Amino acid sequence: MAHITIIGGTGFTGSHIAQEAVARGHEVTSLSRSEPAEPVEGVRYLTGSADEPEQAVEGADVIVATVSPRGDSAGTLGRRYARLGELAAASGARLVVIGGFSSLRPAPGAPRFAEGDDLPPQFADEARELNAVLEGLLSDAPEDLDWVFVSPAATYGSYAPKEDPRGSYRVGDDVALFDSDGASFIGGEDFAKAVIDEVESPTHRRAQIHFAY
Repeated sequence: MAHITIIGGTGFTGSHIAQEAVARGHEVTSLSRSEPAEPVEGVRYLTGSADEPEQAVEGADVIVATVSPRGDSAGTLGRRYARLGELAAASGARLVVIGGFSSLRPAPGAPRFAEGDDLPPQFADEARELNAVLEGLLSDAPEDLDWVFVSPAATYGSYAPKEDPRGSYRVGDDVALFDSDGASFIGGEDFAKAVIDEVESPTHRRAQIHFAY
C-alpha cells in the first residue's frame, strides 16, 4: 500500500485516480481549492492552494499532479510543479505529472504537437503551458527526482463521450497512439487504471508515458 497525494484531486482526472487508488487499498490524500461535489469514500480531503502543498505531501510515497492550467491556474504550473519536484526529491517520493496530448509527437523525432503553429486556439495556451512543464522536467528536474510525465489520448476529459470502461489500454512513450480508425481516445476510468498501474509497477522513470486505447 502506498500513500498517494493528488494535487487537484477533485477534478475529472484527480477524482478518477483517487477512486481507483482507494479501490486498490492505497492511502489517498487530495489537495484542491474546494470540497468535492461527490467525495470518494476513504479519501482524505484538504482544501488549499497548490502554491502551499507541504501539508498535503508530507509522508507521501507518490505525488500525482493533475492541475489544469485554466482560469486562476493559468500561468502557475511552472512554479507549482517545480516546488512539488523539490519536495518530492527531498522526501524520496515519486512525482507523477498528468500532462496533455499535445506534448506528444506525431512520429519519432518529430516536433511535439505543442511546438507547432496549428493548435486549436481554445487549447493552445494550455497545451504550451503543459509542454513547458515537460521541458522543465527534462532539463531542470533535480537529479534525484523520480518523475514521470503522463500524456492521455487526444480525446480525454469530462467533455469526451462517456463509455463503459474497457479494462485495457495501450502504452506509448512520446509518440501519439491512434487506433485503426485514426482516433485517439481513452476514458476516465481506464486512464486512472493506467496511472495507478504505473504507480504500482513503474515502467518509465524520468521520462514521458502515453496511454490510449
